Amino acid sequence: MKKDESTEQKILSAAKKVFVAKGMAGARMQDIADEAGINKALLHYYFRNKEMLFETIFLGLAIDFFPRLKMIFESDDTLFIKIENFCATYIDNILINPYIPIFVLNEIHQRPQWFAKKVLKAGPPNLTKLFKQVQDEVKAGRIRPIHPVQLIMNMLSMCIFPFVAKPMLMTVMGVDDPLFRSLMEARKTEIPGFIMNSIKL
Repeated sequence: MKKDESTEQKILSAAKKVFVAKGMAGARMQDIADEAGINKALLHYYFRNKEMLFETIFLGLAIDFFPRLKMIFESDDTLFIKIENFCATYIDNILINPYIPIFVLNEIHQRPQWFAKKVLKAGPPNLTKLFKQVQDEVKAGRIRPIHPVQLIMNMLSMCIFPFVAKPMLMTVMGVDDPLFRSLMEARKTEIPGFIMNSIKL
């Protein structure tokens, strides 16, 4: 039996919807088959299990997403512009694909070599320029002394945490999906502003 490209794309589109709605743990192959309008046997012919399906989707997204982050870090933009662009790009991407942070964290812990080989095959971002910009800003007296790694961890954690903590936010604080999206859109400027205010002299 020859695999049909349109059927495969239909499955991938259906799987994205199911993963967004139910998460990796809650999604079932039957759910994905139903969403795609095919039987489960055909789904298994294209993808043996949901892990393989999820990996296919994730790698497709990563091939586009990680090079964009690489470009931001390696660009000639100022330090503050880089912070703004990183936060906006990261949040925009995760709003479309909210299951990515959990998947990345799991894969980094469980299969770090696979992650480095598959996702960062073009090489990790060259952070030399960013590190130098931080050091130059400190020397010029425009920002307080901060290790560049601390700055990157601040950006990452402030962007990632709301997506990871979304179930808690919805349960404890009554945040529904429209409000969550509105809050995350606001964070594209809130986070850079907060970080810049915390390091500027």
